[in-house]
Amino acid sequence: MTIITLIVVIVALVVVHEFGHFIAAKLFGMRVDEFGLGYPPRALTIGKKGDTLYTLNWLPFGGFVKIHGEEELLELDHAQSSPRSFMSKNRFAQGVVLSAGIVMNIVFAYVLLASALALGMPRALSSNELAQARQLERMVTRVMPDSPAARAGLVAGDVIKRAATAQNAWDAKGAATFVTFVTETHGLPIALALKRGGSDVSITVTPAQGVVQTDASRYAIGIEVTDVGIVRRSLGASIVEGFWMTVDMVRLTAEGLANFFTGILTLSANLADVSGPVGMAGAVGAAQADGIGSLLSLVAIISINLALINLIPVPALDGGRLLFVIVEAITRRRIKPRVAQTMNSVGFVFLVLLMVAVTVHDIFKLFS
Repeated sequence: MTIITLIVVIVALVVVHEFGHFIAAKLFGMRVDEFGLGYPPRALTIGKKGDTLYTLNWLPFGGFVKIHGEEELLELDHAQSSPRSFMSKNRFAQGVVLSAGIVMNIVFAYVLLASALALGMPRALSSNELAQARQLERMVTRVMPDSPAARAGLVAGDVIKRAATAQNAWDAKGAATFVTFVTETHGLPIALALKRGGSDVSITVTPAQGVVQTDASRYAIGIEVTDVGIVRRSLGASIVEGFWMTVDMVRLTAEGLANFFTGILTLSANLADVSGPVGMAGAVGAAQADGIGSLLSLVAIISINLALINLIPVPALDGGRLLFVIVEAITRRRIKPRVAQTMNSVGFVFLVLLMVAVTVHDIFKLFS
């Protein structure tokens, strides 16, 4: 079931992306020769409307749009004479068409997040939402470096199920009560029962003074704990909160990708922060088990990642082709097809090697 869900997710994300190119091309009067679901070889022809052939193909991992003359970015331009070819349009129109798939993925993520909020998705809750929450958990959202918690092995994302000292036990009524419980231990070791991913973990941590700089006498272990659960939002609130959540996710994803690719250039990239198809399958399976809201929010995150990765100015991606268009607009000269082809090939090899490395790392994590 997880594999089927993963395929549906991938197809949806790629088709939405290609639909963005399709709509933009139509708006600028470009001829779209084919809109295909899946990748060739062709299984059947669904129909033809206007100049566009709609097809169903055998490889069910996405879709594609064939815009007349688009490949002339990389070839000798014999289609430029056609007034409806990609290359016959001005650079602004070309740039919009190349960017439209990226924009559509971000819009799709917004729709998914707003829907997830309306249906109910795990999120941080305020104190007045606790009574109506489903699947309520107390999650570690931050671990201070070199704190008792960090030395004991706690990590952000751990869910605290139980906590007890030799003399007392935590009542588990809320994140705020956990802080009080730790303070009142007066330094006694605390046995924690945690949920980490799909596994149960037991850790013992000893509170210490001086951890909280503003209250050095208070015993603490150096974590932030948040009440996380599922509470449905109203449609209006979902529309507004979904927008700002999308903005935050785009910003955080952009920062993460920038740090990762900077790490590649400096040979310090950490593949543990990246997941390929194997890791994605595991994440989709876990989200599906948590409910439709969790699954929609995960797909939104993947959609934003797909959008921003496509924006990277690497040949073979939309960002690389967009870079060609921008350079040509500035220099007012066509990039030589042989140069474009060479850069495209190098970029494609880079992407394949990166995907292989990430997938191999996923497999090692799976069996480690």
